[in-house]
Amino acid sequence: MTMKTDVQVAIIGGGIVGASVLYWLAKMGWTNTLLLERRELTSGSTWHAAGNTTYFGPYPAMTRLFAGSIRTYLQAEQESGQSVSFHQTGGLRLAATPRELELFHVYSARYEELGIPFHIRSPQEVAELHPLIKTDHIYGAAHTPTDGHVDPTGATHALAIAARGMGATVERQCPVISLHRDAEHWVLETENGTVRAEHVVVAASFWTRELLAPLGLNVPLYATQHQEMITDTIPELEALDHEVPAWRDSYVSCSVRQEANGVLAGVYESDPKFWALDGIPKDFKEDLFPPELDRIMPHLERLIERMPSFGEAGIKVTNNGAMCWTPDGLPMLGPMPEHDKLWLASGFNVGVGTGGGSGEFLAHWMTQGQPPFELEAVHAERFGNDVSTDDALAQIRAVYARGYQLPDSI
Repeated sequence: MTMKTDVQVAIIGGGIVGASVLYWLAKMGWTNTLLLERRELTSGSTWHAAGNTTYFGPYPAMTRLFAGSIRTYLQAEQESGQSVSFHQTGGLRLAATPRELELFHVYSARYEELGIPFHIRSPQEVAELHPLIKTDHIYGAAHTPTDGHVDPTGATHALAIAARGMGATVERQCPVISLHRDAEHWVLETENGTVRAEHVVVAASFWTRELLAPLGLNVPLYATQHQEMITDTIPELEALDHEVPAWRDSYVSCSVRQEANGVLAGVYESDPKFWALDGIPKDFKEDLFPPELDRIMPHLERLIERMPSFGEAGIKVTNNGAMCWTPDGLPMLGPMPEHDKLWLASGFNVGVGTGGGSGEFLAHWMTQGQPPFELEAVHAERFGNDVSTDDALAQIRAVYARGYQLPDSI
């Protein structure tokens, strides 16, 4: 089939975020749309993501993006017939300090406003919900019982299938070489030909900075390495007749969820390692980096304190993959000033967790002329155009190292 050459919207990037934007634009009536993916759907960083879809977050408006993501993936599953493999395990955010427990009580009212089940659990209740967590040194936990995780690949394909069913188009194996503006349209030069579009959405993760630099845009998106480990079978989990809740902890600076009869643990170390600061290698595809467990060993030791069975289980797989970051750790969503009808949906370090809701947020903004609710914290233009590489990296390093520490105010 010949590729479309004139469309209302061209979306660059076929990860969970780009597919979500395509899906929601179609749901809102914009179906003359084309998603351009350089390789296969999920090829950037979506394919190796943990797939966590939590409701917990200290910023209420961001929590709406979390909630919208779960709803989006389940909706796309129904419409497409493609399973997203949602595991409703619930989630625990451990209170490592009295202050964290106090903040959980502060957050409670906001969750009630959003209609999201949210409970404060005692250490004893945490032990009942997750018998592998050692609760001696925690003060309790926030419990969101209706969230969990999805299969990132299944969710991305469900969105794409549902969008195509409404008239949208997906073009794989079609790298975008450049884009520029003519009198009335955006012109995208691809390896498969030229595309003219009224609107362009750049959902290209850590490729975004290089793609937009020729337009004079300085987009402070950079990639770090991020390591996740999957263990062998843990007998205590295998003996249960249900999946235990996922849990997150500022003391360890990690997230842990069940994966089959073992666990998947992702760690945010205190000194992150950046990747490809001079440009993404042209031959980069579904690549992982060699494991570097020595860099995260202090965190693994704390993880074993919290969950001794982790130390007794063997590590089956270590995925060390690229993760995209902005200087404040939040995505860049919305229009770019002085570049008419150019939109960003980039900079996601929790793409699966917020991608579905972010696609809805941006599609509403594009089709209705304003966002569905105010969320200035993610507006694409918030960094200006003058952030130096050194400043951006210093801020990203600090945000990454904070891990799951909570802000003082919301």
